[in-house]
Amino acid sequence: MSKSIISAAIILLALSIVIINIYKLSPSERTKETSNSSTEESVVVNENINQDGQLSVQEGSPAPDFELTTLNGNTVKLSDYKGKKVILNFWASWCPPCVAEMPHMQQFYENNKENDIEIVAVNLTSLDKGMSEIKKFVDENNLSFTIPLDKDGTIGIQYETFSIPTSYIIDSNGIIIKKIVGPMNEAMMEDLTKNID
Repeated sequence: MSKSIISAAIILLALSIVIINIYKLSPSERTKETSNSSTEESVVVNENINQDGQLSVQEGSPAPDFELTTLNGNTVKLSDYKGKKVILNFWASWCPPCVAEMPHMQQFYENNKENDIEIVAVNLTSLDKGMSEIKKFVDENNLSFTIPLDKDGTIGIQYETFSIPTSYIIDSNGIIIKKIVGPMNEAMMEDLTKNID
């Protein structure tokens, strides 16, 4: 696939996320945004602040908690993994860099699951090609880590996944240590997780 097609797909993804974000606002919030620029500023700022009043997806801040249903039908929360290091990854089955990254992620998981390191790979389901394609992708790649489904796109928006794959390295206290935009390989994952608690 050529670079121009990949670039176009990434731009379309970013535009889709923005449109979904605007669409999900109530009519009164949309009116406020279009009629008052200072209100628009406060809406954007408020979306990026968590319950503790800190920026929600900034390095050094707590990772915002969420609850999603996994591909296996289980309900998981990010906070379920407190006490472990987490690679929080956002992906879709049609994304070539995600396809390239997944074998590395699976190998890393198999080598480190006994070392209190988890992979939580959130599928951007609202932007993917349907459940059958997602399941096919998971089966073909023999993925065994947790795969929550972001069916309405809200978690992807909250975590600012404007291009994919996007990953967050989260320490055992639930603090975001690093944001990575683009694919990772196994060596990179080892390096990013070895010096954190």
